[in-house]
Amino acid sequence: MATSTIAQRTARTEGREPSLDLDYRPSYLAAGIVTFGVFLMYLLTLAPSTAMWDTSEYMAAAYTLGLPHPPGNPLFVLLGRVFSIIPLFGPNVATRINVLAALCSAVSAGMWFLITERVLVGWFPQRWQRIIGGVLAAVIGATAFTVWNQSVVNEKVYTVSLVGIAIISWLMIRWSDDPDGRKADRILVLVAYLLGIGYANHMGGMLAAPAAALAVVVRRPRTILRWRVVLACIGALIFGITPFAIQPIRAAWNPPINEGDPTACRAGLKFSCTFSSETYRAFKYNFNREQYGKPEVTDRQAPFTAQVDMWWFYFKWQWLRDPQLQHQVAQGVLGGLFLVLGLFGGWVHYQRDRRSFWYFGTYMFTVTLLLIYYLNFKYGSSQSPELGDSVPREVRDRDYFFLWSFSAWGVWASLGLMYIWENLAALFGTVETRYARETVVLPSRDSLLKTTPILLLAGIPLFTNLHTAPRRGQTYTRDFAHDLLDSVEPYGVLVTVGDNDTFPLWYAQEVEGIRKDVVVANTSLLNTDWYTRQIIRRPVFTYDAAKGPAVYRNQQWAKPAGPPLKMTLDEADSVPPYWQIDKAMVFKAGCHPEPNAACDINAVIPPHLLQRADLFVLRMIQDSYPARPIYFSRTSGGYARELGLGEHVLTQGLAAKVFIAPKASTRDTMNVAGDGWMDVKRTTDLWNNDFVGPKSVIRTNDWIDQPSVGIPYLYVATGLELSEALRSRGDNAMANEVWTTAKQVAKAVHLERIIGDQPPGAEQPSLVPSESAEGVQLPVKPPPAAKAQDQAKPKATKK
Repeated sequence: MATSTIAQRTARTEGREPSLDLDYRPSYLAAGIVTFGVFLMYLLTLAPSTAMWDTSEYMAAAYTLGLPHPPGNPLFVLLGRVFSIIPLFGPNVATRINVLAALCSAVSAGMWFLITERVLVGWFPQRWQRIIGGVLAAVIGATAFTVWNQSVVNEKVYTVSLVGIAIISWLMIRWSDDPDGRKADRILVLVAYLLGIGYANHMGGMLAAPAAALAVVVRRPRTILRWRVVLACIGALIFGITPFAIQPIRAAWNPPINEGDPTACRAGLKFSCTFSSETYRAFKYNFNREQYGKPEVTDRQAPFTAQVDMWWFYFKWQWLRDPQLQHQVAQGVLGGLFLVLGLFGGWVHYQRDRRSFWYFGTYMFTVTLLLIYYLNFKYGSSQSPELGDSVPREVRDRDYFFLWSFSAWGVWASLGLMYIWENLAALFGTVETRYARETVVLPSRDSLLKTTPILLLAGIPLFTNLHTAPRRGQTYTRDFAHDLLDSVEPYGVLVTVGDNDTFPLWYAQEVEGIRKDVVVANTSLLNTDWYTRQIIRRPVFTYDAAKGPAVYRNQQWAKPAGPPLKMTLDEADSVPPYWQIDKAMVFKAGCHPEPNAACDINAVIPPHLLQRADLFVLRMIQDSYPARPIYFSRTSGGYARELGLGEHVLTQGLAAKVFIAPKASTRDTMNVAGDGWMDVKRTTDLWNNDFVGPKSVIRTNDWIDQPSVGIPYLYVATGLELSEALRSRGDNAMANEVWTTAKQVAKAVHLERIIGDQPPGAEQPSLVPSESAEGVQLPVKPPPAAKAQDQAKPKATKK
């Protein structure tokens, strides 16, 4: 058969230098066209704004030249800052930073094209055939769900890391062809530098290191004995990591996003505190991510088989993302198809081009099995749903950690597909041809053309993911941040609990300048010392009434003189990590001076363990109430009740304000059983005249990420409660309008099962103002998917 002849020739040449008769010249022009095509596809499906989870954090950090969560990703911050200020890349900051992700992934697709074409050199004699293989690799890798979805919004640093690894891979493939060439040593030094600077972007930037090391040992082992080359590589590696050096310097200037605060300087940048043992300890703590307390890899958080199953679970997503579980059979079939294509392609790669296989095969092992073992994840958020809460789970789906394998899988899947194409074509006719000084039997040109339709398999993910992967037109994250901030009165303090009710607010405030007068206090981060220092240092921004909601323009708002915490930095640092309450305690705030010693807030805190964050929340209420409005985001669930404040919070829009509870419900202030008090008038004004989130969710008409569905659910729950309140006071027309909008939001995010087909009628229980403080329980319960991090009890956040 034609293939056996080529395989035998390739095997005989293994171990020798590449034949001079083969055309190893890369098709850079074709690679550039492919890169541009992929880039154009990403631009056409690009998100115009921010997104859930860490997107907003990283955008805000890049725009303000700040420090995102440890270890801080300094290279990304620098690149993101450059892209954020150049109008050429888009009309706004978010779009420009999203373009960075699209460009990085597109260049990566070009690298996979070049690698695939290079592997096919000793296999297909004509360049057009090899170019087809490269195109297939680029298309498969670029349209895999996670790759595509991460490439149209800069959710984190992974696409920047991907392009670094892809470039290193291409350089190592070229080096493996000619390890004794005049450029060989310079390539290794460049690779070492790229590994170092890749680490300055993300630890994943070092994933290519094991493969590069093995390729050197196999292809040219004496290189490791040449001390000058080794020292040059070590020096280049260290030089590449140097962007981390900016962190203590930048942290000393107290940027708005200063996570980790890796400096001992507390009053500005100074030589003495920057170059001190305290700064070294703070930097080391931040660099090693000690804040998260990740267990040792030997302490498995889930069985290794379950962790491998997680990879397989997300691998099936790549070829058909099925968030509503409507096409499980098709998803499994396509997952199996591309798994077989990839594994078969890896085998063919080993058989036909072992020189490049030593690098690429090791790389694929590193980003799959070795990475799975190292990451040591719990069960995925959506994995094995039948196990429910009986197993520990990640707070979100972690498919993005395997982006490096899903993208590169296109190379092997393409090789497998090319092998099938060649053998299928050989059944329809072959010809003898002279190739590399040998006569080989190959499929004829006509037979290849006749069997070309088999190559359309590479286009499957392009069409199956066309609805789920793009983010074009999605603005609901930014709009939610706008709505939540506007639910807070001027100069208020807003207590939040997780990523999705905090990071979007950072973006809205620091990037778009929305409601910077509001102080966001995240309970997960209040457990750290650096975050409390950040709150104390934060300037008091003037409220812009012209840009704020109309509902706040009917009165004057006094600008506070200082931060919501009346503490020094040293006092804040000395607060213990927890405080055990063995018996119920009374918390008082808003106490009046003598002779009237009464207090507005008298809350009974039940016995339990108060975390550091809880102590700071109580202290902010004590220090700032009533001078500042204090709010709990409604994403915090029953957190206010855990602090004994359940009867002292009043729902206004998407937040609940600490207030003096009335003795009985009124027309505008009603008590909702199980959810506390609601300011009906304020919530109606915000819902009708200010909120933009419901419309953007309805317009998008989908919600792919189920672990964050609690955000749109908040609109649904708020709308239903408001509708009931309006109906109870006889405003049926407005109640129906609000109910209809809530219904549309629920339908858009596939939560319509929690709402009936018709609005509640008069015969159903309603909220009726009365002299009793008791209310009526609404027929609304959160779906299981709403139990995301941003709905949970505050706890330490792990990344």
